[in-house]
Amino acid sequence: MTDTRNDATGRGRGARTPARKPEPRVRMSAAQRREQLIRTARGLFAERGFDATSVEEIAARATVSKPVVYEHFGGKEGLYAVVVDREIRALLERITNALTGGHPRKLVEQAALALLDYIEQEADGFRVLVRESPIGAGSGNFSSVLNDVARQAEHILGAQFKNRGYDPKLAELYSQALVGMVALTGRWWLDAREPRKEAVAAHLVNLAWNGLSHLEATPSTLHTRQQR
Repeated sequence: MTDTRNDATGRGRGARTPARKPEPRVRMSAAQRREQLIRTARGLFAERGFDATSVEEIAARATVSKPVVYEHFGGKEGLYAVVVDREIRALLERITNALTGGHPRKLVEQAALALLDYIEQEADGFRVLVRESPIGAGSGNFSSVLNDVARQAEHILGAQFKNRGYDPKLAELYSQALVGMVALTGRWWLDAREPRKEAVAAHLVNLAWNGLSHLEATPSTLHTRQQR
């Protein structure tokens, strides 16, 4: 016979604990679900790269079925393209908005700080951009971002070269060199995170502006000097 006496909890010892009902799933609109999938895929692409990330993993982490991913993006390639496009636009907007100073040294400093700010605040997004793009991805990669930034820098340098009597045709070469230097340093700083981004920017500008033969012993950004 089942012992139905109450235990310390007030329940009968022979009574079964009722099964716990699963938590109700929050129903999302199509737009909300799309944003969720983009955020989820962004993290996985940053962590594992395009090739090592599967639709199954994206769906599992987002707690949806695989058909939902295909319904919104047509597959992993379509989702990856959306993630990369967003990051490219976000990075370009940051750099473009930062270029407000008229002096060339100030512009180099602003561009360097804008990239380092992005790396610091959007590390996953930067990791997605600097990873190898899948075959057929076209221009949606970090190289295309750097080319866009270099083209903007080229116009600025061209005007300065002309005013100073230098050959403006060399502006393209110098803009590629400057942007490449900042970008490669940014990739290193993504994991190193030392020294502070202001110090990294100061040393980049120190090299770009003064050259190896005229390096300052303890460089600082113009912004830092104004705050003293």
